[in-house]
Amino acid sequence: MSITLVPSKLSPLDAVVNAAVPFATSLVVVNTPQLASASEHARSLGEGDNGQLYPSLVAIEPQEDIGSILFNLAEIAAEDSKQVAALIPSDQLLGILPTLENLTKNSYPIVINVFPSTTPDGVSDLADALAIRDAGCAFVCSSSVQEAYNQAIVSHIVSKELKKPFVHIVNIHNQGQKEISSIEEIKLSESTSVLGEFSIPSDDKGEEEADTSPSQLLLDAFSKVSKSLFGTENSLASYTGDENAKIVFLSIGSSRIPLPESTPAGVLQLKVYRPFPEAQVNKLLASTASKVVALEQSRPLPSVWGPLLFDLATLFQDRESSDIRPVLVDVRSTYNFSSWTSSNVDVLLNRLSSCYSAAHIDADELLGRPAQKPITNGSLESYDAKTAERVNQLPYAQMLRDTFKSRLNIINGLESSTIWGPPNVSSSNPEFGFGKVALLTHQREKLAKAVADVLADPSVDLSPELSKALSVWLSSKNDPKVATEESAQNITNLIGSNKQSVSFLETIVEYSSLLPAKSQWLIGADEWSYDLGSSGVHHVISSGLNVNMLVLDTIPYTERNTANTLARGRKKDIGLYAMNYGHVYVASVAVYSSYTHVLQALVEADSYPGPSVVLAYLPSTEGISTPSYSPIAALQESKLAVDTGYWPLYRWNPDRKDDDDKFTLDSPKIKEELRQFLLRESNLALLGKEAAKLSSTLQDSIERKEARKANKTALQDMNQLLNGLQGPPLLVLFASDNGNAEEAARRIERGGKRRGMTVRCMSMDEFEVDELPFEKTVVFSVSTAGQGEFPTNGREFWKTLSSASINLNETQVSVFGLGDSHYWPREEDKIYYNKPARDLEKKLTEFGAQQLVSLHLADDQDSDGWETGFQAWEPKVWEALNLDIVEGVVVDEPQKISDEQNKINSNYLRGTIKEALEDESSGTMGEYDAKILKFHGSYGQDDRDLRAERLARGEEKAYSFMIRVRLPAGVATPEQWLAMDELSDKYGNHTLKITTRQTFQLHGVLKRDLKSTMRGINKALMDTIAACGDVNRNVVASANPHQAHLHPELVQFAKDISSHLLPNTTAYHEIWLNDKVVAGNAVQDYEPLYGATYLPRKFKIAIAIPPENDVDVFAYDLGYIAILDEAQENIVGYNVVVGGGMGMTHNNKKTYPCLARMLGFVTKDKAVDVGEKVMLVQRDHGDRTNRKHARLKYTVDDHGVDWYREQVEERLGYKLEPPRPYEFSRNGDRYGWVPGKKGHQNFTMFIQNGRVADFPGLPIKSGLQKLAKVHKGLFRLTCNGHLIVADVPDADVPAMKKLLAELRLDNLQFSSLRLHSMACAALPTCGLAMAESERYLPSLITLLDRTIDEAGLRNDAIVIRMTGCPNGCARPYNAEIALVGKALGAYNLYLGGSHNGDRLGKIYKESVNEEQILEELSPLIKQYAIERNEGEYFGDFVIRKAIVKATREGKDFHD
Repeated sequence: MSITLVPSKLSPLDAVVNAAVPFATSLVVVNTPQLASASEHARSLGEGDNGQLYPSLVAIEPQEDIGSILFNLAEIAAEDSKQVAALIPSDQLLGILPTLENLTKNSYPIVINVFPSTTPDGVSDLADALAIRDAGCAFVCSSSVQEAYNQAIVSHIVSKELKKPFVHIVNIHNQGQKEISSIEEIKLSESTSVLGEFSIPSDDKGEEEADTSPSQLLLDAFSKVSKSLFGTENSLASYTGDENAKIVFLSIGSSRIPLPESTPAGVLQLKVYRPFPEAQVNKLLASTASKVVALEQSRPLPSVWGPLLFDLATLFQDRESSDIRPVLVDVRSTYNFSSWTSSNVDVLLNRLSSCYSAAHIDADELLGRPAQKPITNGSLESYDAKTAERVNQLPYAQMLRDTFKSRLNIINGLESSTIWGPPNVSSSNPEFGFGKVALLTHQREKLAKAVADVLADPSVDLSPELSKALSVWLSSKNDPKVATEESAQNITNLIGSNKQSVSFLETIVEYSSLLPAKSQWLIGADEWSYDLGSSGVHHVISSGLNVNMLVLDTIPYTERNTANTLARGRKKDIGLYAMNYGHVYVASVAVYSSYTHVLQALVEADSYPGPSVVLAYLPSTEGISTPSYSPIAALQESKLAVDTGYWPLYRWNPDRKDDDDKFTLDSPKIKEELRQFLLRESNLALLGKEAAKLSSTLQDSIERKEARKANKTALQDMNQLLNGLQGPPLLVLFASDNGNAEEAARRIERGGKRRGMTVRCMSMDEFEVDELPFEKTVVFSVSTAGQGEFPTNGREFWKTLSSASINLNETQVSVFGLGDSHYWPREEDKIYYNKPARDLEKKLTEFGAQQLVSLHLADDQDSDGWETGFQAWEPKVWEALNLDIVEGVVVDEPQKISDEQNKINSNYLRGTIKEALEDESSGTMGEYDAKILKFHGSYGQDDRDLRAERLARGEEKAYSFMIRVRLPAGVATPEQWLAMDELSDKYGNHTLKITTRQTFQLHGVLKRDLKSTMRGINKALMDTIAACGDVNRNVVASANPHQAHLHPELVQFAKDISSHLLPNTTAYHEIWLNDKVVAGNAVQDYEPLYGATYLPRKFKIAIAIPPENDVDVFAYDLGYIAILDEAQENIVGYNVVVGGGMGMTHNNKKTYPCLARMLGFVTKDKAVDVGEKVMLVQRDHGDRTNRKHARLKYTVDDHGVDWYREQVEERLGYKLEPPRPYEFSRNGDRYGWVPGKKGHQNFTMFIQNGRVADFPGLPIKSGLQKLAKVHKGLFRLTCNGHLIVADVPDADVPAMKKLLAELRLDNLQFSSLRLHSMACAALPTCGLAMAESERYLPSLITLLDRTIDEAGLRNDAIVIRMTGCPNGCARPYNAEIALVGKALGAYNLYLGGSHNGDRLGKIYKESVNEEQILEELSPLIKQYAIERNEGEYFGDFVIRKAIVKATREGKDFHD
């Protein structure tokens, strides 16, 4: 390949763009007026002469996350050994400093061309650019167009070869960015890389060069390439001036001082600043120099010496003692030195003549000119907000911004290592911010005095409008509703037009930026809590000034007692400290626990007329900007901290008149120190009050907890005493998640009692490891969780045992393990099979335990599952103990009641639910009542994030209940929406869930609130009967068909069939509504359709109107596909399909998902009757002995669809007609505005995974509450978890659009992948979840979106779904991409479902983690983008390419 230099005329921007052409795959340009021509030039480029494509242009806005975009593009390019180029203004550099460090850490080749901002006089401002010099990147400068081009070319070559990020400062003094200069540009004769033409220095050197450092290697490479390409001899630094100079000025780039010709001085200009070119500087520096002057343009720094001077000090420190060591002088200015005049230089030279030792000179002070202010776009407040830009990444800062908008003034920039992660500088001191607040307060007082004086002075002629405006401001200057930006602008305008101008008015204009009532905030972190005096927190609290402090605490609850945490010292309780002052507002909040509480605290703090302290929990080990930061982990840690009382949620408002109302506890537990403070407040000697008023939740947390603990201890002591009077001891310990290991343990317990033994049986975590050596015989029953982990109730035991030092020589043990040998099918994953049992047996043996019976492992793949292994193990236990059954010993067997018998015993769904509701000893219900409760629309759940910690504290699980509404067709009025919204706040967890079956779901309802919630739902004209249980459940129907005029008929059909198949029992009304339950069996209901045993399993119905399959009609037991007349105006009937269902069990091939099969056509007048008969066939023939085989899909497969049709027709008394033609095109929702019925419009909004909640930066729930109060139409819930604002009159559409925009509910600018995503609730509430789903899928899609965007598929729909277990609530098995949880962080990956929902997916990879998911999907997505046929969907593509086999029958699913 040959290289030639040809003349070109280019601007500096054009030069760096052209330099990027041979190397970069992407060119990132930040859209600012300064860089506009770069984008224009890049767009004007077509294909090069050599056929090479120019880089793709990525134009981004300054307010976007520039750092993340650069890192993501660099990461993608690096995977293909490519690189990225970028053009950004220098004022964006500080915001991407963490990104520069990450780029260096990951060795990503990228060249970032930085164009310094300019001062008002047109001179480059290098301060921001030079501030990032030590970010770890290579740092080069250029001072002409030719040099800009050369340095950019060389940077690209060296960056790619050495995998080093480069920052290139294009600093061309006083040259407009559009000025054209003649330069020499390289032209390549081939499109191959130029790298092969140069011998880049490598690590493979001879002995004499073996110790070359990486820094020297980079400098050598830069020099060699510069010389080879452009013949440049001094590419690292250059010298101009007197060869025998006594004074040498050292500068960077074009920031050089203009020396008079006759001056015996010189200028050494650095072109490469990082790594610092020591050898080149030493070589060029005049040996006669007695003084070396570092010229540094920078903002005011806390240190006396600048960084360039430190570089020189290090350089001369290494000189031999015999060498001359010149005097070092540091000259700093806020101005660019190239803007100096000759007279300025004379003043400096005169000052230098008197410097005989190291000195620091403030050039601005020397020249008598004010320090130049930073470049800003507005007032001091806007600049302060800019310096706190990174703080806005915090969820709390987002809430501050959303709450106070333009009123917000974040006074300091938070730089805490506990927030951003190491390495970083220490926290900014609150005393600094407090000083700014004090100054602003003083200035505002001066402003108020000027207003008062001008109003009181009769000699001042004020217009009536100005006089009124000033009077209103003076009386309400602290009221943000009065002292607004608009009123301030009005006052300024009125002053400008006033006839008379006096000094008072001039003062008002001078301080006009202080007219609006701002919300002043200081933001700090953990560092502030270690020394309240030195940190300045004390000064803020004691000042009495109206300032707010937001102090973040980042120590995770689970790491509160670790060595690293304790080594930092003891933190002070700022909240308690502030509360003792009495006049300070204090709140303790946790955004991941209660969004509403945080919002309330922020508003109260702002309105409080004095200092406020808001303590905000944000647990993070490494920092929120580090790759290891996990929002899910932060959520889990927050919940633990709040639940245990480690981080109580409360508000202390001294401004409230009633002393009893000053303290509000917003969480169930409280720290002892805080409780003591409240009790002290109640002391007569202090405040003269009779007693402290603690909330009921506080009383429960302190007194009731201790009572329960005492009762439990007494019961254990009594059992031990009674057992001591009986036979030989046996301890049975179990660790069990799904109950099987516990059942095995209970059988051993009962067997031991039959043999006269004294048996104790408990979970492993209930037993103290230290007591193990005192036990004679111990039997363990342990199941396997996740990836070879112990179940929840055995993890603490195992953790303690693993680090224990005990002697078990006198203890006999036997371990029984339960696992599934096929659960982890890959060879490398087989270690997970029964791993807990094997690890436990090994550890016990290490401690010297004697084997009673050797390790036995039960396998779910055996014919009888774990029972096979148990039957082989149990006899050996009794044989080893030499014990036979003792005659006459009676052991109470637990009553095992089948689900069918339980339904019969329930007396038509009554059971003993009423009695269970009145039982306050537990937050849950018994097993059998819990199963009957499902028929009433509620499931018992517990918060699994808190399960382990509660068990360790000896408390029961954090029980609560889910309530599901019966809402046929998903249609609700605005009044019903508001009712559900209110109930979720009053009794639930402050969120609503739009389910995948088109209804409302409440979570977090406590047992004591169940009845009140049910009544609230009923009052809103809804109910929950049959929303769950072995009955027909909520009937779903297409929410957005093309034919809007058919909506009313479709909804009515859904209501008709739902009502027709509703259970007939009156139990629901008796228990929840009337408070009257007939005792005993005095009432005998009659269920004409169901009978006393109802159905074998749940029964689901869906109704669809082609071409929309938004309900996934084939995924249901019974589906109706509407058939229209030829005019497509009226429904004439329905094709009926039966036998769909999503649920299955991992590695149990007898279970599988199915799509419904065609039964026939029925006219619409007979549709309800057909539905009844389909259900009755299932009632009579469904499997009632095995619930895993009880769904209608198995009945169809066992007997055949023809048989099922015959059974239905026999009950109907007539034949079904043959099915009629139809076609489905899609199964997603139509987002945005869609025409509805005549004169109306519908708006479909995206609600991620159906979770209606207030998120930081996106308060969806609050927004929808406001919308519901003005909406005149209906709400339609969709089966994909989204919401349609339906029937908006055409006349109201403009107002509705405006409202949606104001509430941020109109944002549909997501990738189509995200818009077609869906996830089930999973953790932490679902008891069946094996992995995350709803909380994880959004972040996974964010990662996949990078590939989607790179492949150009952002607007191409791909259906992706995730579930936390194989039961299929989010209908994953007919999605184009599906991820089904197997364990925490592990999923089965399925591909090949159809875009319209009529084909099943097929397993592609098993047990993949996040990294593997991305590794598998990214190349497939890219291949799809390149090789797809026109109009071909992703699911069809993977079938055509034989990546997976097409699957339409459930029986073929596992093949």
